Amino acid sequence: MTRLLDCQEVTKSFGGVPVLKGISLELHPGTVTALAGENGAGKSTLMKIATGQLRADTGTVTIGEHTLSAGDPRDAVRHGVVIVPQELASIDDMTVYENMFVGREKRRGILLDRRAMIKEAAEALAVFDVSISPTARMGSLPVGLRQIIEIVKAARTGAQVVMLDEPTSAISEREVEGLYKVMKQLRDRGVAMVYTTHKMAEIRAIADRVVVLRDGKLITDESLADITDDEIVTAMIGRELEHLFPAVGKDTGDVVLEVENLLVAGASEPVNLTVRRGEIVGLAGLVGAGRTELLEALFGMRSVISGTIKVDGKLITKGRPAAAITAGMAMVPEDRKVNGVVLSMSVLDNGSLPRLASFSIAGWLRNKSRSTAVAGAMESVRLRSRGLSQSVGTLSGGNQQKVVLARWLTGTVNVLLLDEPTRGVDVGARSEIYRIITEFASRGMAVVMASSDMPEIVGLSHRAFVMREGAFVGELDRQALDHPEVQDSVFRLATALDSRSETPAAEQRPSLEEAQQ
Repeated sequence: MTRLLDCQEVTKSFGGVPVLKGISLELHPGTVTALAGENGAGKSTLMKIATGQLRADTGTVTIGEHTLSAGDPRDAVRHGVVIVPQELASIDDMTVYENMFVGREKRRGILLDRRAMIKEAAEALAVFDVSISPTARMGSLPVGLRQIIEIVKAARTGAQVVMLDEPTSAISEREVEGLYKVMKQLRDRGVAMVYTTHKMAEIRAIADRVVVLRDGKLITDESLADITDDEIVTAMIGRELEHLFPAVGKDTGDVVLEVENLLVAGASEPVNLTVRRGEIVGLAGLVGAGRTELLEALFGMRSVISGTIKVDGKLITKGRPAAAITAGMAMVPEDRKVNGVVLSMSVLDNGSLPRLASFSIAGWLRNKSRSTAVAGAMESVRLRSRGLSQSVGTLSGGNQQKVVLARWLTGTVNVLLLDEPTRGVDVGARSEIYRIITEFASRGMAVVMASSDMPEIVGLSHRAFVMREGAFVGELDRQALDHPEVQDSVFRLATALDSRSETPAAEQRPSLEEAQQ
């Protein structure tokens, strides 16, 4: 079979630590290769070398008959190699269409042809069946929508090789279906694609072949038809993974979080919610449904029009994160690298950020007490690091998320708010984070978890609410979550569909029982 892109004996080290150890990989026209492996296995590094963003220590990358210039992304782009990075490269202060055409602007004479760019951008976005205004400012959009735009931008360049680094980590299942549609169109045109994901269902849905890296080495390179999911996971983590989701304990019956008639700015209706100690409540819905906005409002990060929030019966001052923290609320944000950790700072400094006041006297840090507290917290989540002095930016994604979770344990936590807790985390670390969440709940914390991963909602939640336009449009108890058609039920509620009527559910909202029929 004709080789389109060929990586031969690629090696790369950072600070004397080997990251890639002689990787050879061929890509063929009209194929989709799933590149799997734990965080830190070398997947993103290999992609960056293949697209010229990094220079390999040794080895070559060839596209057709041309050997790409090492560390030259422009040479890669000229020869049709494009990457959609995991860390978004969009320009937040520019509009959607300006981002899509940056460097490839359409002109009419000496002037920019903005009307033509807006028209083409709208047509390209329509493929994903997502309504985004081409003139919207990029920075005003949620992470999921910005990711979609990056994917569309790469898809429309006419590239021969497209590399997608965890493109679905922040988008809903409906947008994933649109992505699959575009990928299949590109495959039919003879484009070779590499697709990294931690989700077995996605590998099965779109890939022809799976390549597994572990500790910088190529462990498995098989046709997807010749390998099982268990064999893929074992190749990734070097051991068998018995159970992804741990057993979820019972709640204690004592209400710890009470939300009454809370109307978040931009929401269509107020929200009422009670969460008991030891209970995990899931928030499901499409991207833009208002899950993040609700969590941020509970934590005091977002404007609230009306309503009350109580923790252990005590009223919390709205719009003040400090008041939420004092009441024992903790927040793990959706984008840990933007809002969760300071990558250039150490594990110790990141671990003490939320409670600096408790580690200070007259403005001076009590280093011994904070070191003891942070070390204990990190040990409780089994953080894998070289010590408290290690920079968080050098940790794997799963271990960075553990830092974000564990740092709250240096004080009392009554309510834990989780926004996409396993976004960008590999299957091995994901299992550990699930264990941590259930352990936190077993200690008596009330957990509210927003997730775009339906198995995550089903596997961890005692109850779940489906959101649309910032409001609750359905509640699922444990029995409903165990129903075989729960995914269809959630989708119908989230999209205002009722299969037995042409009337939108916003006007004739189906009950859970109706949605499951």
